[in-house]
Amino acid sequence: MNGGPSGFNNAPVTRSFIIASAVFTVFFGIQGRSFKLGLSYQDLFGKLSIWKLITSVFAFSSTPELMFGLYLLYYFRVFERQIGSNKYSVFILFSVVASFLFEFVALAILKDPTANLLTSGPYGLIFASFVPFYFDIPVSTWFRTFGVRFSNKSFIYLAGLQLLLSSWKRSLLPGICGILAGFLYRLNVFRIRRAKFPMFISSFFSRLSWPSMGNPPTAPARNLAGNAPSYTTRQVERTYPPTVAPSAVEPSEDSVAILVSMGFDQNSARQALVHARNDINAATNILLEAQSH
Repeated sequence: MNGGPSGFNNAPVTRSFIIASAVFTVFFGIQGRSFKLGLSYQDLFGKLSIWKLITSVFAFSSTPELMFGLYLLYYFRVFERQIGSNKYSVFILFSVVASFLFEFVALAILKDPTANLLTSGPYGLIFASFVPFYFDIPVSTWFRTFGVRFSNKSFIYLAGLQLLLSSWKRSLLPGICGILAGFLYRLNVFRIRRAKFPMFISSFFSRLSWPSMGNPPTAPARNLAGNAPSYTTRQVERTYPPTVAPSAVEPSEDSVAILVSMGFDQNSARQALVHARNDINAATNILLEAQSH
């Protein structure tokens, strides 16, 4: 399952966060200090380790965690595209801070000064993102493998489960704290969903952004089936002349969102759904067949 057009188009914050996470993980891995990154009761309530608090936001403690974590961060860039980089930056900050506070309370309750209870990495952000993923990303397809029914969202859940259980108890607790942070954001605690950074701050960080990776901003959007470019409404109309008045079949917004996330133009997606009587599979075929006309 993809998170829309490939690359980091309209997702500079995600790009920067992924690069920072990879750099921190590799840096501490080369130094052989990855196993020391996890937080413990002693780090917070004994000798406060500021460097651990900072690095635990970015650096994973093992290569498998890094692989699954970066894959999920890359997929969840779809949320930055939906709400914009400014609000997504607020979401990142809120998720990290809220999940850390939950972890702080958990360590205070457990009170085990000898155990390294929390693994390192952006678990708060990743698992907070599963909340909007569950509620806001619709299922577009279902399929069966060895008699088991899967959706196009199943592999994201499986990757999350693998990351959640990667270090057992050490990763389970940060994951749960991240999910709780995601629910707080969804409940709009302190009206956080309306919050934005001041423009001068967002402009400052945009200047510090790494050079664009992936598709250039002016490149045509791409879809999942064969990476074909999106097509205009006129091309769809030419391929499939209207057989029903547009007002007779109002396209579902969820269906339009699914097609847009696949890389199709919004107007083209809406017109194809009208022709297909809101059948998303037929609308996809219409859009794909338009490339040959």
